[in-house]
Amino acid sequence: MNAKHPDPEDPEDPRHTPGLEPGGEVPPGETPPGEDSTGGAGPDERHNPAKGWAKAPVIILAVLVLFFVVYFVAWAVEL
Repeated sequence: MNAKHPDPEDPEDPRHTPGLEPGGEVPPGETPPGEDSTGGAGPDERHNPAKGWAKAPVIILAVLVLFFVVYFVAWAVEL
């Protein structure tokens, strides 16, 4: 057998991983600093609308409810 054992430090070897020390550890400064995972994930919200209902929809809803109450009370009195 004349097959040559591949050199783990050979950069031409496809199994060579750059930046690893001989023991398989990564030397300090070789890896990038950690990044936050949610820093820019969502939309940029500068305007947060007010919570709750506006006055106009509440007034319209109250008028409609009042109309139906008056209608059904009048209908019940007629019976």
